[in-house]
Amino acid sequence: MTRRLRWRSILYLLLLTWLLAIGIEARAVQVVDDRGVTVVFAQSPQRIVTVLPSLTEMVCALGQCQRLVGTDRYSNYPDPVRRLPKVGGGLDPNVEAIVALRPDAVLLATSSPLAARLQSLGIKVVALEPKTHADVQRVLGVLGQLLDVTDARRVWQEIDAGLGAAARSLPQRARKLSVYFEVNDAPYAASEASFIGETLARLGVRNIVPAALGPFPRINPEFVVRANPDLIMVGDSGYAELARRPGWNNLAAVKAGRICIFSPEQSDVMVRPGPRMADAARFMAQCLADKAP
Repeated sequence: MTRRLRWRSILYLLLLTWLLAIGIEARAVQVVDDRGVTVVFAQSPQRIVTVLPSLTEMVCALGQCQRLVGTDRYSNYPDPVRRLPKVGGGLDPNVEAIVALRPDAVLLATSSPLAARLQSLGIKVVALEPKTHADVQRVLGVLGQLLDVTDARRVWQEIDAGLGAAARSLPQRARKLSVYFEVNDAPYAASEASFIGETLARLGVRNIVPAALGPFPRINPEFVVRANPDLIMVGDSGYAELARRPGWNNLAAVKAGRICIFSPEQSDVMVRPGPRMADAARFMAQCLADKAP
């Protein structure tokens, strides 16, 4: 090897080392979570535990499912997530199981009691809790920063386009119907203020539960009798209870059979503000088209 070639090789190695150093530095990230806390990472976290199904689904929608090393017990989509270690739920997390997974970051809801305990153990926490369509777009953006990927805008655009397509698919006879959406048989309902209510509004139907009652209020069954909705949406686990409620046999929706019963799998999609909101909108639109008078 000539002297000139040796010098070129040395310069190449020095340049490569410098570029690698810049690359490592460029991967340093910081995000502001929903607590208003700035969380700084030397590089984008590679070992992540999620303790909220919607956050699990967002990480995977951003193409980073392989970074997940554990999730809450309710995270069941997409399919690879089912095989991951489970660390309890948002209200009853297993701290020891989380620590054993050696995560670089734990993603959880702002309402979770877990953050302070994990931080005291030296584990970094990012608290994010999407509650509306706008929140989903924002949280996707924060996760895009955290994961150092550029897909967040595309993922939101696909969700938004899916919501629009579901709305356009609705026949005219289904528009302006009054709808009662029951989240569970306590009964808790989805009001106009919830992300489910926002989807119903986007479809062009009227939610009988006003925003003033909060996103997911517990409803007195007599309230529904007085409102007398045109159509009822409910999960299959709550359907059996409907006819036993006083006065519900006289509801227009019950007498006409205008009740949409969603399977457990469909219900999972419905109650998660995240990448599958467009799927939820399609389920609702199909229901409205099938049951509209």
